[in-house]
Amino acid sequence: MRLSLLDRSRTRAGHPDGQALHDTLARARRAEELGLHRFWVAEHHAVPGIASGAPAVLLAALGQATQRIRLGSGGVMLPQHQPLVVAEQFRMLEALHPGRIDLGAGRSLGFTAPVRRALRREAASAADFEADLAELGGYLTDAGALTARPVTGPIPLHVLATGAGMGIAARLGLPVVVGGPMVLSDDMPEALAVYRREFRADSSPFSDSAPRVIVSLEVFVAETADRAEELALPEAWAMARSRELGAFPPLEPASAIRARTWQDRTRRRVEEQRALAVSGTRATVATRLRDLAAAAQADEIMATTSTYDREDLAELDEAFAGLAEELG
Repeated sequence: MRLSLLDRSRTRAGHPDGQALHDTLARARRAEELGLHRFWVAEHHAVPGIASGAPAVLLAALGQATQRIRLGSGGVMLPQHQPLVVAEQFRMLEALHPGRIDLGAGRSLGFTAPVRRALRREAASAADFEADLAELGGYLTDAGALTARPVTGPIPLHVLATGAGMGIAARLGLPVVVGGPMVLSDDMPEALAVYRREFRADSSPFSDSAPRVIVSLEVFVAETADRAEELALPEAWAMARSRELGAFPPLEPASAIRARTWQDRTRRRVEEQRALAVSGTRATVATRLRDLAAAAQADEIMATTSTYDREDLAELDEAFAGLAEELG
């Protein structure tokens, strides 16, 4: 079982936004030292709590800061870009860091209506996304109408499987990354069974030879269950508040969050967010992840863990990496 990280360059209350990018660089170096398989970054535009709006730029810096770990995007939001430009960006990255670059693509639009207007893209159909993916795959394999330069070795293309994404991945013969509420839902095993049945290994020059699944979720491993829940609180609080404010806030210390007056609605939403994470002691988390991986027949687990304190986050990453033996 491969273990990887997705880092969203979360900003923290009381610190400048730019510090989040330096934190991402430091985290990638630690991930490499811990022997993790991949380190991916995200794309979010004009979101107060996230500093990463240009994955390709950040990946170039990460390539210089590391030597071996695979680097990629989780993901590039394809409706916001021209496929040729994305292919050129990632081929440049692959030329600079050969054999280390992945391209994960999603179809999410901007976080709010003003962001979508600023991006000049307020709607994107599943059919458009599938066509853009196919065009992008053609450029990455020299099977398109144009040759994206520089010409490089292969760049693995992954689909973030939200909404119709799983069916699109099956038709194009691409691996999927399953995250969000779907990961822990009762519907996930059947949805992935359909993906595997419908997978077309020969549908295009960029198709994979077999279906592959990465599951992505927050993982909090601590000495006690209470400590794990404490570490999960900053991100759960930010997610809950984003649904109330329409803006995703920077991470705050757990102590500051507990000092606030909580509305019943907020408390309920925090608990809903906590339920989407796997948290607890090492034994508890290992058992849950092993069961989850078996249900999904997953090839890889990608942790999206965030918390306020950077030292706590480093300890969480070390504990996650330490699960490799238990997960097999």
